Amino acid sequence: MPSFEESLKKLETIVDRLEQGDLALEESLKLFEEGVGLSAACKQELDAAEGKVQMLIKQRDGSLKAEPFPNEKSS
Repeated sequence: MPSFEESLKKLETIVDRLEQGDLALEESLKLFEEGVGLSAACKQELDAAEGKVQMLIKQRDGSLKAEPFPNEKSS
């Protein structure tokens, strides 16, 4: 199973190839399908990581408190 970083890099490559617009329809659909699968796998890994981060954030009294995962968009 490829790492998150490998999957993301492959997804970026697919997007670049599709944006060039010089592929046959069949090849474009095949790449798009692969990209959708990679995107879903990356999202699943990010969701799992976010859940772990939320579990690790502690309140002062030592109990765990779910906190939203900060992202660049909320800055």
